[in-house]
Amino acid sequence: MKNGLNDLVNHLFASMERLNDENLTPEQIQTEVARSKAISETSQQIINIAEVELKAIKAREMFLDNNSPLPKIFHDNSPLPLTLENKENA
Repeated sequence: MKNGLNDLVNHLFASMERLNDENLTPEQIQTEVARSKAISETSQQIINIAEVELKAIKAREMFLDNNSPLPKIFHDNSPLPLTLENKENA
């Protein structure tokens, strides 16, 4: 799995497709439901992290110079750009 939000969306849709498979046995359905629940819960955590990072970016752009560094936590393998401007131009 890659680390982008588009990849997350793809995993969620794949999970929905597996749940919609009419050829699944009741046991397979139970397995897919459990897997889908775990994927959904993990996805929500990823979304929560992205929201925090976006808020930090917005706060920096509103209250600080854009060259002001964000806390180090936002620089390690961050899936989001470090400025909103970069996102809009992508």
